[in-house]
Amino acid sequence: MTASNKIKEIVDGNPIVLFMKGNPKFPQCGFSSMACQILDACGATYETVDVLQDPEIREGIKVYSNWPTIPQLYVKGEFNGGADIMKEMYESGELAKIVSGN
Repeated sequence: MTASNKIKEIVDGNPIVLFMKGNPKFPQCGFSSMACQILDACGATYETVDVLQDPEIREGIKVYSNWPTIPQLYVKGEFNGGADIMKEMYESGELAKIVSGN
């Protein structure tokens, strides 16, 4: 299975998924940590994928989304952005609406 197929399966199989470095308990970069904090503040239930565990996913996610950085947030199969965009969406209240399904 190609990295792109694996990523598509993960994105399609989880309502909210965050591709990040590390995991929510032990994020391996500040941006991944911030992304988890934002999702937690929104009360989101989400899955994470530690890109450090799979080099194919780590590089493949950048191609899949056409976005050069990690973390990357997908909600209902759609790419929503990285940490900076998540922060802006959180501050405007938009992210809470998206992750709650309203």
